[in-house]
Amino acid sequence: MRMMLNKLFLISAVVLSMSLTACAQKKDKGKQEQSTDQVIQKKKMNWNPLTPEEERVIVNKGTEYPGTGKYEHTTDKGTYTCKRCNAALYRSESKFDARCGWPAFDDEIKGAVKRIPDADGSRTEIVCANCNAHLGHVFLGEGFTNKDTRHCVNSISMNFVPDKK
Repeated sequence: MRMMLNKLFLISAVVLSMSLTACAQKKDKGKQEQSTDQVIQKKKMNWNPLTPEEERVIVNKGTEYPGTGKYEHTTDKGTYTCKRCNAALYRSESKFDARCGWPAFDDEIKGAVKRIPDADGSRTEIVCANCNAHLGHVFLGEGFTNKDTRHCVNSISMNFVPDKK
């Protein structure tokens, strides 16, 4: 009988210690997740507020109607920045008229834009490397410029900062 009680006590002690360890791990994981969430929230607090139409395009990966964007025909010298986080994306020197209905660029500022293949594999999405705001799509091999690249960008996803004269 005593042997059985010892075994029962030993099993109970093992189960109790394992459950305490598991709780401690869950608690630490919760702290880690909370910390990550706080970093993301802090980043978001620094983002610019968006109108419902800007959110439709930038957050929900929509597209503005062709020919309606305010930067499609802009030829001034300057820098195009992300509407959501103000990160510099494109220089005006890389902009060209592709006659596609959206601003077109054949190059981005180094490290400013990430390329993500669409789920169906037919296109490649471009997003701001800083905040993942949807910009548009990139197309290769069309022959518009020597770089053979066209970033087709929604005007609503950008701001334009003219060069100082």
